[in-house]
This record gives sequence, structure tokens and C-alpha cells, in this order.
Amino acid sequence: MNVPQVLLSTTSVFPEASTSAFELSASLGYDGVELMVGVDSLSVDIDAIAKLADYHGVPVRSVHAPTLLVTQGTWGNDSWEKLRRSGEAVRQLGGDVVVVHPPFRWQRDYGKTFVDGIATLNADFDDVKFCVENMYPWRTPAGNIQAYLPGWDPTDFAYEHLTLDLSHASTSQRQSMDFVHAWGPRLAHVHLTDGKGSLKDEHLLPGEGDQSAWDVLAEICSRGFEGHIVLEVSTRRARSRAEREDLLGESLENIRRTMSAAVPEKG
Repeated sequence: MNVPQVLLSTTSVFPEASTSAFELSASLGYDGVELMVGVDSLSVDIDAIAKLADYHGVPVRSVHAPTLLVTQGTWGNDSWEKLRRSGEAVRQLGGDVVVVHPPFRWQRDYGKTFVDGIATLNADFDDVKFCVENMYPWRTPAGNIQAYLPGWDPTDFAYEHLTLDLSHASTSQRQSMDFVHAWGPRLAHVHLTDGKGSLKDEHLLPGEGDQSAWDVLAEICSRGFEGHIVLEVSTRRARSRAEREDLLGESLENIRRTMSAAVPEKG
């Protein structure tokens, strides 16, 4: 059985640039990084990212496709081309996962074919998993807005591989452990973070919110999970590089401690 690799998302160092994620991943001992395409100018240049990964000895294991609101214009406006390009990028970088958000409700044509299209991508890229991520209703004082097609909760759709984001679960006022149990072997990738049920997607450090993050991590490891564990958190509170490094280092120690206690012994 393969032990899950622990990755650092390039978003976890914001407002620092993607280069800092590679530097901190190397110095702290992460197994690699997840590249969020479109967060800065470097992140869209895959050749430059490959050189950066090689320089620091830190592989890119997963790529988050540019499907956020703030990355709608990254790599053009053709959503399927963005996903294919993300698959080619992660292949070039030696990784094996593309994280995908479901379409926004105004992307009607894309949304109509999304489930079948993801299945086609997983068949075409047999060495890459396209993992659809759980999102959340947009909550407003006037009520919830269903912002995603065919829906923010991927549970009942025929996606082969899924990404669990604990902060998104909190924003949707659901429990991540319920998703773990409902998804079973379809759970292929984890964004380890947390939230307190706010209207906003908080991305707190694991253990700071209402998602029982350490219990969730222990549960998936005890089940023999072999995907990637990605620390995708906000460290904007950090007043210095040293303080940010402490936050990310302590989180890594807690992750490895939890995994070590939970992973079934061989034999």
C-alpha cells in the first residue's frame, strides 16, 4: 500500500508568489506541491514551473485547473481546452491529478455536457485523474444561490474521481466525514483545510473549524487512502515569512503525526 503524499498548495503562501510555495515545500519537507494555475504570471508558464520544481527538488504532483472566478480568462475561454491543457501540464510535470470545479450556472453548454466530458477526459488521459471538487451554494441574506451546474455536490453524479475540500464542506454546512462515507473509493484527492460555517470559503488551518479535520484525515488513512493530501489554507494572518513558515511547518507535523497513527500496519 502506498502512503499518501502530503502536498503544499501554491495558494497556501498567498500573498507571496508561487515561487515561495516551492521554497517552503523544500525547506519544510513536503512531498511536493499542487499548482494553482492562474494565481500569478509564473503559474501559467509550465516550462518555467518545471525548471523551478527541478531547482528545488520539489515535484508538482497535482494541478488545479483555472476554473475559478478569478481565473476565467486564464488559458483562453474554452473550458474543455483549459482542462485538456491542465492534463497535459500535469503530465509534463510528472504529476497525476487535475482538480476541477464544476461549471458555473451561466456556463450552460459546458454544464450540460460536464459529467460525460469528465468521463471522456479520464478515458483519454489514462495516467491522470480528473477529480471533481465539492463546492457550496452561494449563501446570501436573501437565500441560497445555486451557482454550479449540474450541482455543487458531486455525490450523486457519475464522476469517477472526486476531490474533498473541507472548507467547502463547511461553507455548504455539511460535514466532510459524511462525504468520506458516501463517496467510498471515488475519493481520490483531499484539500485538507477547515471552516466555521461562514458565508465565506475560509480555508482555515486543519483543526481550527467545525469539520473534525484530524478525524477525517485519520479515517481516510485507516481506509487505505492512497491519493494526495494537499494543505490548501489561508496564511494571510502571517505577519512575516517566518511566521508563515511556522504555520505551514506545524500543520505538516500534525498531518504526518495523524497519518502515522492511522495508517494500517503492514502484514
